Amino acid sequence: MRNSDFGRRVMSLCAVLALTGCGFSGVVPDQASGAIRAAAASDTSWVAPGVGRQNLLYISDVGTGKVNLYSYPGGKLVGALSGFQRPQAMCVNKDGDVFIPDLNAFKVFEYRHGAKKRTAALSDPGQDPDDCAVDPTTGALAVANLSSPYSGPGNVIVYAHGKRTVFRDPQIRYYMFCGYDDHGNLYLDGMSSGNFQFAELPKGSRSFVNITLDKHFRYGGAVQWDGHDVAVGDYESNAIYQFAIDGTTGTKVGETRLGGSNYAIGFWINGSKVIGPNDDSTSVMYWDYPGGGRHTKRIGGLHTPWGAVVSPAK
Repeated sequence: MRNSDFGRRVMSLCAVLALTGCGFSGVVPDQASGAIRAAAASDTSWVAPGVGRQNLLYISDVGTGKVNLYSYPGGKLVGALSGFQRPQAMCVNKDGDVFIPDLNAFKVFEYRHGAKKRTAALSDPGQDPDDCAVDPTTGALAVANLSSPYSGPGNVIVYAHGKRTVFRDPQIRYYMFCGYDDHGNLYLDGMSSGNFQFAELPKGSRSFVNITLDKHFRYGGAVQWDGHDVAVGDYESNAIYQFAIDGTTGTKVGETRLGGSNYAIGFWINGSKVIGPNDDSTSVMYWDYPGGGRHTKRIGGLHTPWGAVVSPAK
């Protein structure tokens, strides 16, 4: 496994919390977190005039504590949001509002499309927010928390109608990535005792259903509904696999190879394109979806890009 941010985050978590069964053989301290916090506190957000009238690509960069804004699909830098400690994978609602989990700040920040200032800061006290997803049927926000206070397992918290509901799966300790399908079912990948786990929280249910995928994963990646199937990233093979879910079984029905990528873990599928930040590089790439293969565009100049999301113009 390379010295990537995913490895640093989880291995550091295991070391700090003195947990067993993490499945990693070594510990790589996260030495950059102090520098990230200092840079985030001192920098100023900026957004070019008129950017709200175009589609925007948001890229979180855990190496700088910023979220960069680019024209989409053009890829021109048009803004940067600062003040984060460790911005993670992101999500967007139907109005184009972008939600940005900040792992070290225990909060999820909301920005309107193209805005420089935050609309809201959703407190996630003591949790480690790692990813989020918006239910297209209700607008509810689900937040996947990597872990919880006092060395406890993570969880999923759903915010809806002013209420905060916590969901846990006894078979999952570290909650990584989540995504809703078009019917409001929430899918999630995570880890427990060094093993990949996958589960579904059916719409209206209080309990997760654990799902066995017919494809081995060592570490998963982003989870997203692509309009037909549930797409799950494979961290080590630099690929996205599509699954048809039936009860407790997920059958692989396709795959997308992300040619030239370096751990494009927090990808975002946008119609016929997929955008992947390269966690172990300094770039973001576009590929045809679901065809994959050689990348069709590259954006450079980042430090440790992690998450991507496209916010449509209003």
